[in-house]
Formats: sequence, structure tokens, C-alpha cells
Amino acid sequence: MPLSDLIREGERIMTICNACRYCEGFCAVFPAMEKRLTFAEADMNYLANLCHNCGECLRSCQYEPPHPFDVNVPKTLAKIRLRSYELYCWPQALGSAFRMNGVATVLSIAGLLAVCIAAAVGLIGRGALIGPAGSADFYAVVPHGVMASTFGLVFLFVIAALAAGVTRYVKDTGGQFTAQPGSGLIAGLRDALSLKYLHGSGEDCTTKENTRTPWRRWFHHFAFYGFLLCFASTCVATVYHVVFHRPAPYPLLSLPVVLGTLGGIGLVIGPVGLWSVRRRTDPPTLDPNQEGLSRAFILTLVLTSATGLALLVFRDTAAMILLLIVHLAVVMTLFAMLPYGKFVHGLYRVAALIQYARESRSEAKGGAPNAAG
Repeated sequence: MPLSDLIREGERIMTICNACRYCEGFCAVFPAMEKRLTFAEADMNYLANLCHNCGECLRSCQYEPPHPFDVNVPKTLAKIRLRSYELYCWPQALGSAFRMNGVATVLSIAGLLAVCIAAAVGLIGRGALIGPAGSADFYAVVPHGVMASTFGLVFLFVIAALAAGVTRYVKDTGGQFTAQPGSGLIAGLRDALSLKYLHGSGEDCTTKENTRTPWRRWFHHFAFYGFLLCFASTCVATVYHVVFHRPAPYPLLSLPVVLGTLGGIGLVIGPVGLWSVRRRTDPPTLDPNQEGLSRAFILTLVLTSATGLALLVFRDTAAMILLLIVHLAVVMTLFAMLPYGKFVHGLYRVAALIQYARESRSEAKGGAPNAAG
């Protein structure tokens, strides 16, 4: 569907919902909608990213298909949400990547990177992918300088791309990122970290009609905090190496290893659980165009954690070299896909929640909300 037609469809549905208002207590989307009389493209992008796709409004809607009004809020906002990722991403030329993500793409990129890394450090030419047992020295395989500089450059590009995309989104939708009183920063972050709106109206997400479970919210927590623990492990290991001159490998009970192990376990439980929940969710709430995006992100997270845990378990065996190359390739794939995959939904949703908290506080004080349209 062309972008203009998609926005018009979103405006049509929001106009119907604004007249009905039965769902105003379900989540933040409907109170935010009620603050607007018209729905421009920026408004629709804001509301779409505010939606957590819990599905409750569809199950409660008197106008859901096959009613002639054909109101399906979760699916319509999911389509607009995907187009917003393409619209705001940087560089703009890479926006089409959001429609190309899939299992085959992940495996192809990871495989290519594994071959490139192995070739770059001279392992393929001398047949050294399997080494002697008893050595867990990763830097003897890939020198620390090479590893740090390569991943550091990619990480800087990823941060720049994510920051540019979110900045474009915030500017276009009328939001702001400040710590000033009334900015909504603290309230928005609290709602994001607690996944408040995956509760729906307080009874958790619907996976099927009349079926509500907390699993989607719990598995999101496993994935999110597992990711944070893995990132914390990397930061602590960097401090150990640079500040205290203690290079890896570290003992199993050291802080970097414990953090990484817990994070890796979370990044297996969370994504696998989310995959299971999606398979049991009714199709009417899902956008088929986003399924490849979701599968790719879930697979990349699982591969990252699984190869990392395998590397930890077998780091003193002859398989260490091969596992290290595979793990580095998967991590590089994850990094490269962060600005152009499902990961961005978390950043845009946080920005939307902060804007919603600011609008709500402004309205409570008698001011007018800062609407884009």
C-alpha cells in the first residue's frame, strides 16, 4: 500500500475510534488520539509507535472485520510503524533493509562475515580453525587491537545511525528529549522499562480471543534485560582490560563472565519465548510484512547468546577457535542490523512514551498538548 493511502487509512480508523472511544482505557494510544482533532502523517507515526500491539482493542471493537467499517487498529498501526522506520532511518538509502530482513539474510551475512574474519586473521590459509586444547586466549586468535578497532568502528556507526533516526522521529512528531521538569522523561522511561502497556487494560496481552497471558511481557523482560547484562559484561571487560590491564580470559566467577552468562541465558529464554508466543497469536493482529523483521531479530539474538554460551563452555577445547570466529561473526551481524531491524522499535517506542507522558502532564496542568498535526 502506498504511504499516502496507508496514512489515509490510519486517519480513517482513528476518526472512527475518536468518535467511539470505547477503548480509551486500554492503553496510551487512545488518550493520545483524543488529544487530536486531525491526524497528519507525523501524528500517525507517533500513535503507531505508541502502540504495543497487545491486541485488546481489536478483540473489543464492535467495528472489527467483517464489519463494513473494517477497523483493525493493531494491524494498521503495525503497517504505519514499519513505514516510519523506513522514513526516519539514516542513511535514507538503507530504509529498504527493513523489508529485506529474514532468516536467510541473517544466516548469509553471518556466514560471509565468518569467512571474512577467518581469512583476515589468516586461519583459513593455514588450516587453523581447529586448534590445540587447553588455550582460552581469544586474543591469540584475533588480536585485541583488531577486534577492538573493528567492532568499535561498527559500534560508532550504529550509534550514529540510531541517534539520527530517533532524532528525526522526535523532531517530526513534536517530541523532545530533555530532563527538564514536565518533559515526561522519567515517567516515559518508567513506562518503557516496566512494559506498562503490554498489560492492555491491566489483564495482559491477548494472544487469541478471550485468551490473556503475561508471557509476552515476561519474555520481553528476559530479552531486554538479558541484552543489557551482555552489554554490561562487555563494558566491565573493557574496564578490566584498559584500566586494570587484565586481559581475557576471565575466571568463570568473575564479574564479566557472570554478567555475560546471565545475559546470555536471558537472551535465549526471551527471544525463544517471544517466537513461541508469536506462533500462537491470532494473525489478525499481525502485519505479515513485519514477520521477516521479527524472525530475523529473534534469530540473531538467539544465535548471539547461544554461540557466546557455547564459547564459554568450550573455550578450553580444540573447538574454541571455530566457535570464536562464529560468535564474532554473529555479533557483528547483530550490530550491523541494529539500525535497520526490529531493534529500533524499542527506541521509537521509548520516544513515543516520553512524548505521551509530557502531553499528559501538560493537559493535567491545563495546557495544550504539543501535537504534530
